[in-house]
Amino acid sequence: MMKWDFLASTPRRISIEILVVLVFVWLRTLGMAAQAQDQSQPPEHHHQGPAPTPTSDGWTWSTDANVFVGYNYQERLFADFAAFESQNWFMASGSRKAGPGRLTLNGMMSLEPLTIGRLVWAGDGGGTRAYSYSPTGEQKPFGGSPQLFQTGESYLGAPLVNVQHPHDLFMGLGATYRLEQSGVAYIFGADLVGSPTLGPTPFMHRESARDNPQVPITHHDLDSTHISEGVLRAGIEKGPITFEASVFRGEEPDEDDNRYNIEKPALNSWAARVVWRRGPWQAQFSGGRLHNPEWFEPYATTRITASVEYNGTVASRPLAATLAWGHHQEDNGYNDHADGYLFEWDLRATERTTVYGRAEVSAKQIFGLGLHPAGYNHPHFYSHIDPLTVGLVRDIAPPRWGRLGIGADLTVYRMSEDMIGYFDGSRSLHVFLRWRPLRTSMVHVH
Repeated sequence: MMKWDFLASTPRRISIEILVVLVFVWLRTLGMAAQAQDQSQPPEHHHQGPAPTPTSDGWTWSTDANVFVGYNYQERLFADFAAFESQNWFMASGSRKAGPGRLTLNGMMSLEPLTIGRLVWAGDGGGTRAYSYSPTGEQKPFGGSPQLFQTGESYLGAPLVNVQHPHDLFMGLGATYRLEQSGVAYIFGADLVGSPTLGPTPFMHRESARDNPQVPITHHDLDSTHISEGVLRAGIEKGPITFEASVFRGEEPDEDDNRYNIEKPALNSWAARVVWRRGPWQAQFSGGRLHNPEWFEPYATTRITASVEYNGTVASRPLAATLAWGHHQEDNGYNDHADGYLFEWDLRATERTTVYGRAEVSAKQIFGLGLHPAGYNHPHFYSHIDPLTVGLVRDIAPPRWGRLGIGADLTVYRMSEDMIGYFDGSRSLHVFLRWRPLRTSMVHVH
């Protein structure tokens, strides 16, 4: 049974109310800078695609953002977790003519190192403030957003399980040069922090996921390389087809208590992708070889992905949908492998109301995830978890505020028999404010 009595502590309640008020004022200030535009139009994001060619030879600038502020409740059989948190990112892009081609600079940041994992409670109803402890016994912040069955990366020397890590302060910093000759475009890019040519559009930029505050549990089967320190990429575009390849640093960012720096770039992994675009449709097939993405399982990993995205309208209503598959195989002597499948959607049912959802089928290491030194090989044990999320967001502010809305979602899980004794009846709940610009034609270079 869900319990909400952890809010009964007066000092805790006051501090949370102050935080919510401050963030709300901040969102209002940002939103008033957005121009009022028609909300009934379909999304205008261009993912992994060519930028619209500006008519000016000088700099042209565009911005984009997405901010959630809300309450996250993860109900489990033995230990519930609750958190007040904010998932967020902010982007800026500048483009100008440079020689015979066009140069684009991109930057992306997130405040999640400060807004994720700070206000977390655990226990029946989330009654006790949750912390983590270093190997020396030092008390640390919880380290991430509670999320059932989420894995990937580490904190304080241990793999994260049932926790989504915050994103780094610097999520993107790079440049792209585009040269068009005789109907063919040649694209070259370099990123101090960026995304290699592997996987679908990262979840935070997919229109089908931008109203959903929860990270897909198939994230590390599909698009977890979207923050790679050191990327060199090149591509050729002819009509609707783009062929592109990249070399990059395969290791995940460092542990969650050091999210403010940029790791030393490396070029020890590679990926290649073919993309097809026509109208509202986009499809991709990609594969790559990652050098030891996780330190606690120091094995090279092969990843293959395929996806289809739709960003258009159905019966005059804006609809975004993504269908994706990801496969990974570890070179641990047993060629352990697993697949993840995702289908998600975001439908503007009315001018102010959006209905969204996500269904996944995944195989993940939950039990036995830990340090597996190279040379001490054994088969890994995978459990099956299939989440289903349904949610709704209602825009509540005038257009001059941007798209400020209030939303909620519920996630339920189907799981394999080995999980039932520990996680039977688990579910997730989010209640949140969401802010984003009304419309944008910004190019997300991924």
